[in-house]
Amino acid sequence: MGRPVSLKILGEYLDLSPATISLVLNDAPGVKSIPQETRDRVIAAAKKFDYRPSFYARSLRGRRSFYVGVLVPELSDGYSAHVMDGIEEVLIEEGYFYLTASHRRKADLIEEYPRMLQDRSVEGFIVIDTLLEHAPTLPTVAVAGHRKLPGVTNITLDHHRAAELTLRHLFQLGHRRIAFMRGRAASSDSADRWKSLMAVAKELGLEVPQELVMQVEGGVSSPELGLPITHNLLRRTREFTAIVAFNDLAAIGAIRALREQGLCVPEDVSVVGFDDFEYAAYHSPSLTTIRQPLHKMGNMAARLLLGRIRGQEGFEQEVAIVPELVIRESTAPPPTRRKKR
Repeated sequence: MGRPVSLKILGEYLDLSPATISLVLNDAPGVKSIPQETRDRVIAAAKKFDYRPSFYARSLRGRRSFYVGVLVPELSDGYSAHVMDGIEEVLIEEGYFYLTASHRRKADLIEEYPRMLQDRSVEGFIVIDTLLEHAPTLPTVAVAGHRKLPGVTNITLDHHRAAELTLRHLFQLGHRRIAFMRGRAASSDSADRWKSLMAVAKELGLEVPQELVMQVEGGVSSPELGLPITHNLLRRTREFTAIVAFNDLAAIGAIRALREQGLCVPEDVSVVGFDDFEYAAYHSPSLTTIRQPLHKMGNMAARLLLGRIRGQEGFEQEVAIVPELVIRESTAPPPTRRKKR
């Protein structure tokens, strides 16, 4: 009474050896040689006495910790949260714990946290939207990783395809003067996304003058991301009919700024987002956006990492994810005449 039940106690109760009980409870190789009646008795007794195997004993036997380290820029960030949801689903299913560290995009913490997590016996790392300078010494999977580092598998969205879907949609609607938001340098996707947008714009013959380029600043994860820079754009010029936002949050901020200046979306200006978070479909107007399957990317990252930890998967440098254009209410053909306030 009042003591945790051990294998020895279960063995005395069932008149079986602890080794036999361990084979049954761990569904180990060779368990089929044990009669089904005996297996049923072991499982029933374990349930009756609420037997819980020792995590530390299991770790020592297999020289495993069953810990994974996860690095994110910010826990409250919507992108990271959606990816984490997919990671967590797989790790719980596979019996792994995870330790999360938020580095706030500080270079010293990005360097230090992997070492700290390794000191806590993690078996591998998943890093989300994090610019690694050096490869960790353990198996690592990077979601939105773009740097080729030894031992790091990058899960990346096909940004060239995303740019094609975005700009060809606007081009086919008739838009020729398009304003663009350029992401923060600290975001791992920014450079690749911008390069892809400019390449596709050139293919379509679209000019992108500097006055139509907005630079996303700061580290906020709210519509504030797109509000002030769109106001600044409108002070410079109103000679544009569409905005390609950095993400859905920035798109919502841009729509607010346009409304504050007496412009309607999409009647006066079309707006395209990126990510397709849940609220994109419920905003008014609902957002046309590029969908990247963040939950699926999290699932994939966890399964790839566990496969490498267990020696079941070979090393892959890069895994590409295909984006999808979701057309909703925020895009339409450009107006024949600009409505003036």
